[in-house]
Amino acid sequence: MPEKQDGGALTEAVFYILLSLHKPMHGYAVMQNIERLTQGRVMLGAGTLYGAINALVQRRWIAALSAEKDSRRKEYSVTPAGRAAFAQELERLRELLRNGEEGKNEACDMEDVCQP
Repeated sequence: MPEKQDGGALTEAVFYILLSLHKPMHGYAVMQNIERLTQGRVMLGAGTLYGAINALVQRRWIAALSAEKDSRRKEYSVTPAGRAAFAQELERLRELLRNGEEGKNEACDMEDVCQP
């Protein structure tokens, strides 16, 4: 599920999972955090979340932390490679926003009217 790190875009779900796991969390906490961050716009189901988590672990962008013996919860944390992928995606999104704003402003200047 995670996309390539060399210029490919991350899905919104993967972006928010990596963002959430900058602080160690278990899966359910990740789901809640993403819902909170997006004000309910993005709500991941368990299958989507754990499928993405498994793929991110295989890609070594996140790692499972050692759990306590009596705990059924497995916590995960972003790895240095995951932080790099996240930073690359953040820069890609900033570029997208800059270009969008510049293009919008140029179009408004040419038409003397700008519709939101």
